[in-house]
Amino acid sequence: MLDRTADLPDGPLTAEAPSGPARAVRVNDFAFKIATVNGTGSASANSLLMQAIFRMGIPVTGKNVFPSNIQGLPTWYEIRVSGEGYAARTSIFDLFVVMNPATYARDIAEVRAGGYVLYDSSWPLPADLLREDVQYLGVPLGQMCVEAFRGSRERVLMKNIAYVGALSALLDIDLQVVAEILREQFSRKQSLMDSNFRALHLGYDYAREHLECPLPIRLERMDATRDHILLDGNTACALGCIYAGATVAAWYPITPATSLMDAFGALCRRFRTDPETGRKRYAIIQAEDELAAAGMVIGAGWMGARAFTSTAGPGISLMSEFLGLAYYAEVPGVFFDIQRTGPSTGMPTRTQQGDLLQIAYASHGDTKHIALFPGNPEECFYMAVQAFDLAERFQTPVFVVSDLDIGMNDWMVPKLCWDDSYRPDRGKVLSAEEIESLDRFYRYLDRDGDGIPARTLPGVHPKGSYFTRGSGHNKFGGYTEDPEEYTEVMDRLARKIDRAGEFVPAPEIRLREGARVGLISIGGCDAAVKEAIDRLAQQGVPVDYLRVRGFPFAQSVTEFLHAHDWSYVVEQNRDGQLRSLLALETEFPMDRLVPLRYYGGMPLSASDVEAGVQKHLAEHAHAVDLQAAD
Repeated sequence: MLDRTADLPDGPLTAEAPSGPARAVRVNDFAFKIATVNGTGSASANSLLMQAIFRMGIPVTGKNVFPSNIQGLPTWYEIRVSGEGYAARTSIFDLFVVMNPATYARDIAEVRAGGYVLYDSSWPLPADLLREDVQYLGVPLGQMCVEAFRGSRERVLMKNIAYVGALSALLDIDLQVVAEILREQFSRKQSLMDSNFRALHLGYDYAREHLECPLPIRLERMDATRDHILLDGNTACALGCIYAGATVAAWYPITPATSLMDAFGALCRRFRTDPETGRKRYAIIQAEDELAAAGMVIGAGWMGARAFTSTAGPGISLMSEFLGLAYYAEVPGVFFDIQRTGPSTGMPTRTQQGDLLQIAYASHGDTKHIALFPGNPEECFYMAVQAFDLAERFQTPVFVVSDLDIGMNDWMVPKLCWDDSYRPDRGKVLSAEEIESLDRFYRYLDRDGDGIPARTLPGVHPKGSYFTRGSGHNKFGGYTEDPEEYTEVMDRLARKIDRAGEFVPAPEIRLREGARVGLISIGGCDAAVKEAIDRLAQQGVPVDYLRVRGFPFAQSVTEFLHAHDWSYVVEQNRDGQLRSLLALETEFPMDRLVPLRYYGGMPLSASDVEAGVQKHLAEHAHAVDLQAAD
């Protein structure tokens, strides 16, 4: 904790810029960060800022960096404004709003040289926090709110809106847009709307009267957000489940996956409840643990319902036993894995890609699973629908593998489109008439050679009944411990899953003229990698790009690897799991796959990727660790 009684500087802090050359004007190209205390209600204020910038037509992204406890620890919100549309996190901040004395020192240290610190000047900053290369912008937020509002809670909440007002003046955020959003939020709560407007103008008016407004970093209206929306990945996944026809969900709460089920519940209450009778046409069950949730999903899938669960890495660990059952008994189900950081409890509110190997081969014995890897919330929506179709077509568990950054943060994405002619792919499900025409039904008999047997649903026809077993069985569904009968079924399962590589989403491939090296990534790395490739191109370093979107890998993944001298594999885990998976599944030499890894828990930045590639190109080594490159 900083000593707030430390000696004060001579005279008050002012808005005067530090000595040196005048700051360059940068319009719609900067980043700022807000440091607060978790539980003080700053999330609404930060969202208000981001929405206002978006409505000004300016591309913007936000990253919420929050602690895993409920209240009291530091929390940050990062907003990046990029007129060029870059969406990756940046680790360099032009302005810092410091509202948490416990983190003053580290927050002020993060500000770019020549940047700005907006602080609550109701209390002086300790002298040892003053930097000569940044400009301090003092606004007596606390004092103004004490004088303007009654009650400690209201004063705390309105202080957040007051800094929104100050930032509106400093960055040239259109105050009418901010007001429009507040009216939408509080149109039915006049007293709350009045308080918010009062706080907004407290900050805005003070900044306009006492500080340089606008700053050299500022906003100007654009028209770059037309036909786009702000959306988080977990909500997008839930919406995809609705459109795919999912009616059963079972889960156990876990960060960062809980909001997916919260969103699905809200959507079901709105769209899956009979308006006349109030009857619910869905079932959402909070199980006693993840293992039970997986069992419920498999049971519902066996009965013919489209069912899913949402969880994170620790939940997948617990579900592994039932995943093996569903794989071997060939029961469809969709599993959303919103990855977080670390083994064990790890860092639950940080992002990572540490589950890749786990989901590829989850469970014991010879198993292998279909997986889809969205790179943003837009793909979360479409891949959620695809996952249900693939699960039923191939009669097996299918994973949608997202992460905390995609799942819980708001992203600017194109408006979602839907084809009303869509009909679910239920795969080979025999009707009563088809079952009746058979001499006898054998559950695991591959009649047409594609590796996928026909299935029946309970209650459709007595001749379609069979004993579902996770124990050794032959192609007729009978119990066996015979080596040849067992391996015959297992080999067919392998052919079935490998064939799915033709049906999972194709990799995204971008080629540049003259490129001899490739760059491969997955999921949430996408935004940082694309920005890094643009930067490298500006430096005369053309790089081809492939983003894996499905597993098993399509043939084009292998072809991309062989087409380049070496390929950089960018991922967010310590052990290079994607690199290992590529080598294992394609038999491509590991020494031509250069690992570029970041696993500190924050979303990947373009500078991480750029530095890693440049370092390898300079040294011609075969392993570059982005952690060390920082």
